[in-house]
Amino acid sequence: MKKIISRLGLLLTLLLMVVTLSACSSAASQKNVLQEDKQTKTITWGVKADTKLFGLMDVKDNQIKGFEIDLAKAMTKQILGKDGKARFIQVTSQTRMPLLRNGNIDAIMATMTITPERAKQVDFSRSYFDAGQAILVKNGSPIKNVKDLNHKGAIVLGVVGSNSVQNIKKFAPKAKVLQLTDYSQALTALKSGQGDALTTDNGILYGMSIENPGYSVVGGTFTKEPYGIAVDKGQGKLRDAMNDALTKVEKSGEYNQLLYKWFHKVRGFDLKGAQR
Repeated sequence: MKKIISRLGLLLTLLLMVVTLSACSSAASQKNVLQEDKQTKTITWGVKADTKLFGLMDVKDNQIKGFEIDLAKAMTKQILGKDGKARFIQVTSQTRMPLLRNGNIDAIMATMTITPERAKQVDFSRSYFDAGQAILVKNGSPIKNVKDLNHKGAIVLGVVGSNSVQNIKKFAPKAKVLQLTDYSQALTALKSGQGDALTTDNGILYGMSIENPGYSVVGGTFTKEPYGIAVDKGQGKLRDAMNDALTKVEKSGEYNQLLYKWFHKVRGFDLKGAQR
């Protein structure tokens, strides 16, 4: 009898947990993030802090700086008004989706490519930057394009959770892919000879080549990687507000100003082709 009562108690506890979790999930889906942001006059963005040109931590003042940071600030003003504030939380390719789903951030602007698979988990704005995957190699390397990596013994470096890791397996299936936690570690691995090339989006690689003149982006792009702003499922009003804000920033000319600010000195970057 005691065993039966004990089992019934366990079943009731599990049932209560399921009901509670379902209620929490329902409440989260009904949450109006845009309305809350308007009340607090703040949008919390998940951004990269290890990616030069897009989002990089400045150790001098502990501020994250880059194209995406400035664009997020401009869009925040369009959505919330001149008193609106953009708050930034550092994310990686691994942490950005969980942080969004948990409600720690309102939106992701972190070199995140719009893909059908990701669109099952989040809602995307339209593209705010059209990148393409490329490779970074040491100057003088015999590797001139992605095809040169398609042989046994070749090692390609990438970042966990990035779309580029999956893509390289299609274009150089014979190569071994070594995944690192972030771009800083991946670049360090390239410098120490742990890989023949580092692959990710060309915009990110251009940033690395600026800081490391002994390395170059070669072979052009071999994929299309449109970056989108991600919001949680069920936040259609916030997604629409993002699209509207992006359009206004583009029409005002501010988008091109920010593009020029961050990319006009980047060797090989097609500034004119990227303007809107």
